[in-house]
Amino acid sequence: MYLTARQGALHRFAEHSRAPRGELDRHFHDYEHSITVLVPSYAEEPGVVRQTLWSAALQEFPSVRVVLLIDDDPEPSDPSVAAKLDATRALAGEIHTALLEPCERATAALEDFRRHAAAGDEPTDLLASLSRSYTEAAEWLEDMAAREQVNDHVDEFFVDSVLMGLARELRLTLLALTAAAAQNAAPAFDRMDELHLRLVRIFGAEMAYFERKRYASLSQEANKAMNLNSYISLMGGSWLPDQRGDALVLRPDATAGPVTEEGRAVLHIPDSEYLLTLDADSLLLRDYCLRLVYFLESSENSHVAVTQTPYSSFRGAPTRIERVAGATTDIQHIQHQGMTRYGATFWVGANAVIRKRALLDIQEVNTVGGYEIRTYIQDRTVIEDTESSVDLGTHGWVLSNYPERLSYSATPPDFGSLVVQRRRWANGGLLILPKLWKQIRERRFRHEPVPFRELLLRVNYMSSIAWASFGLIFLLAYPYDSRLLSPLILIAALPYFICQSMDLKDSGHRYLDILRIYGFNLVLLPVNVAGVLKSIQQAFSGEKIPFARTPKVKGRTAAPALYVVVPYLIVAFSLLTLWRDFMDQNWGNAAFAAVNAVLATYAIHSYIGVRNSIVDVALGFVDWLFVAPKKPKQQATERPVATPETTDWSTILYQGDRRLNRDLRGTGDRRRRIGVK
Repeated sequence: MYLTARQGALHRFAEHSRAPRGELDRHFHDYEHSITVLVPSYAEEPGVVRQTLWSAALQEFPSVRVVLLIDDDPEPSDPSVAAKLDATRALAGEIHTALLEPCERATAALEDFRRHAAAGDEPTDLLASLSRSYTEAAEWLEDMAAREQVNDHVDEFFVDSVLMGLARELRLTLLALTAAAAQNAAPAFDRMDELHLRLVRIFGAEMAYFERKRYASLSQEANKAMNLNSYISLMGGSWLPDQRGDALVLRPDATAGPVTEEGRAVLHIPDSEYLLTLDADSLLLRDYCLRLVYFLESSENSHVAVTQTPYSSFRGAPTRIERVAGATTDIQHIQHQGMTRYGATFWVGANAVIRKRALLDIQEVNTVGGYEIRTYIQDRTVIEDTESSVDLGTHGWVLSNYPERLSYSATPPDFGSLVVQRRRWANGGLLILPKLWKQIRERRFRHEPVPFRELLLRVNYMSSIAWASFGLIFLLAYPYDSRLLSPLILIAALPYFICQSMDLKDSGHRYLDILRIYGFNLVLLPVNVAGVLKSIQQAFSGEKIPFARTPKVKGRTAAPALYVVVPYLIVAFSLLTLWRDFMDQNWGNAAFAAVNAVLATYAIHSYIGVRNSIVDVALGFVDWLFVAPKKPKQQATERPVATPETTDWSTILYQGDRRLNRDLRGTGDRRRRIGVK
């Protein structure tokens, strides 16, 4: 499957033709649609979120609305948490204020150009003003880049590729304008208008933030999918915050103004043709939205619901585990391109441009706690993007990957945070397989072909972690000898390792990283198995697995002791197997055991660390021994007597009796006391 997808990727890269800048400007000159960038955030560092918001705000798109979806407790009791939340809330306003100056300057220059053009001025007379506008825009970006603090490789990428990358592209346009002036020539009026309009759009983003947990009428499920769903369900409407007892709810409002007759503010949430879901630790290059929406609006792509560039890793990571995890991410970028070649694309949730109309086709409406909850992106599993991909295919939509690297996302910097991420990735694929069979039946009913390679790639994507993990356990544990192991098996694996080594090199890594990835997978074996077992548990119990967000904190995240101990057991068992096979002269299995022992030992030393292992095991042991002290029973006190002056009358009128239905079975006296005949 790796080689199949790789072959498809090579074809796509060879056939891809990058749309010229002039064609993009022409297409979007009179463009009327908009895109809403949704950035779900929970307990994130404000500095990380700030860079993500800036990369979205500087998108070269006609109408961009960036909304930070804050999922934290809106009223935290911890002062430090409250301070961080206030800083996060302030980000949208800070970016909006910073963009005002360059946006107003670019808008004034555009209006001045159009006024002079209407008056009959020659293009050559207006070229100097256009060049000046590009000089000012580039200098503004360069000044901002110079003020940025660079503390790590992500900050360096933000400055060099997001801010300076855009500045360099503006400088390139300025070079062309300068050359035209030197040759006593100038672009046509329409082209100069497009160039002016481009600057207005770069700095013209609308910024906002939203907190769904303030409103009882929205889903309170603690996961990213329902955070997105809550806001999407409000788009295109006007909503009135209404205090009903002790609950604040949103109800539809028909007033046209920003306030009602009672003076209450109305929450207007604009609709848009496209959505971009963007993780709070991801960064986009400047023309991400422009190129992907242009792709969606091509006539041959009218049936594409989601397009994306599967994210790549930031270069220059300081830790070995971050570098090797980033290498696997960069390899996945190639794999996903090949899957698109064969119609087996899956939505990767870190960054994706979505046709909102497609989400409306897969929406589900449920009633929870008396409120209508709309679900577009499924939260049944913790890999919500994969399940939604299957849902879209069932309704006749397709997905596609754009064959360029235009998005980048952070990689967990330590073993503890990586455990959380990879355990989530391994959990849910098996649960989604029945939906795939349903999609295949629906497509055959519509007389749509289901190519065999597409089916294999989809099944491999959703369930290969399960069989690969248990297969690796078998290879490590089963005492096979040379009679069971043909040399052809080893030779058959060589193309896989050789091609993956070449892909690593082409992605900016090293050939020998293939061995580091093998050791990396050995230490992640218990993590993957745990994720698979969680899927099996959910299949039998029907209980939803809690969504575990990848920690993004300064410092190291402690790993559960079990996931630290098992890699050491793998090394110990491999050494035992090596000694046993050496004594039995079973050289093939002995060599395999030696490779496993060496690479697993390297992985433990490089990715977990011996000292960190001791600390994590000790913390796990202490946590196992620790028993929370029992709270002393409070003395029975008389219940305060409610008086008309102290009774919360509005809550009583709205909520009524919130107690659960009691079991009415009991003595006749008790039944009579509660008024039951």
